[in-house]
Amino acid sequence: MTKKGYLVLSDGSIYQGISYGSEGNAYGEVVFNTSMSGYQEILTDPSYAGQIVIPTYPMQGNYGVNQSYEESSKIQVASFVIRSHSPTPSHFDVQNTLSDYLKERGIPGLSGVDTRAITRRIRSEGVMMGMVTTGNPQEAFEELSNSPAYDTVNFVERVTTANEYIWNNEGALKIALVDCGVKYNILRNLAIRNCKIHVFPSNVSSDEILNINPDGVVFSPGPGDPVHNQGTVATASSIVRKIPTLGICLGHQIIARALGASTYKLKFGHRGGNHPVQDLNSGKVYITAQNHGYAVDETDLPAGLIVTHKNLNDGTIEGIRHEELPIVSIQYHSEAAPGPLDNAYIFDQFIELVQKCRKRQIEI
Repeated sequence: MTKKGYLVLSDGSIYQGISYGSEGNAYGEVVFNTSMSGYQEILTDPSYAGQIVIPTYPMQGNYGVNQSYEESSKIQVASFVIRSHSPTPSHFDVQNTLSDYLKERGIPGLSGVDTRAITRRIRSEGVMMGMVTTGNPQEAFEELSNSPAYDTVNFVERVTTANEYIWNNEGALKIALVDCGVKYNILRNLAIRNCKIHVFPSNVSSDEILNINPDGVVFSPGPGDPVHNQGTVATASSIVRKIPTLGICLGHQIIARALGASTYKLKFGHRGGNHPVQDLNSGKVYITAQNHGYAVDETDLPAGLIVTHKNLNDGTIEGIRHEELPIVSIQYHSEAAPGPLDNAYIFDQFIELVQKCRKRQIEI
């Protein structure tokens, strides 16, 4: 038995499909992702909190799901709207189907939808709010009209850890990580580089971080508009002037705002695993994984901030450094889960910076 479902957009358009996963309603900002694989990593990426995700690649679920592919402790997306759902996955370590995975976690899905048409609409009109429903689409539209806009919600509060914890208890370097919506692969990348990682909630103060005497600090990716994270920005403002700091995606925007830059909302964001980024120093072009709807504004960069990387699709800022402060800051995902894996070298650059600053302190 199949059950009809609908995606209702805030502009009044309605797309009919087939319900899979959990039945019911899901509400969120509708965005698209251009990655060809890695749907489980996408589903569990905290940066997708509050969003209905539409992959442009048509087939989803064909290799099933496995707990080891998760990037956080739960499914983060509001809903997963796809063209074609595979109910019989084929993979040597498959543990479950995509539909059962969503159903067990109470997440509605919708398949059999013209995802190309929805993607073209978003690219033309910009991201908009939407609702997935197995009920009456007109009633869903009325409910959607009375629901808060994505930009008005502080989603970092919903995804950050409630309590601080240690991820890896052994390592030559002690790294403090501010969790704005961290993916496990960031923690893994630091751990394999001989780092002990102390994870803090996003509302941590600079004094709390300094009390553990870290060698470096990381501000993680996360969901939503950084304008809501003024406490984290204040913490970053103090930290970047004292300790080597790495910012990734939202963490990059937080560092930029801490140094006096501003951010703005992109028309439809960057989400996928095929975004070309140029290192302006070397001229080399990297293919990057990205997931963000906001960017640092280049028109009013404060003195001391230098752009290091540019997006070759739209010219937006993809990386910054400071003339004096020890900062590595990138808009794309160096942890890239799903891939590509071209940009893990950013972690090496950060560790090299940490070691250099540590050696200088010892010598002094």
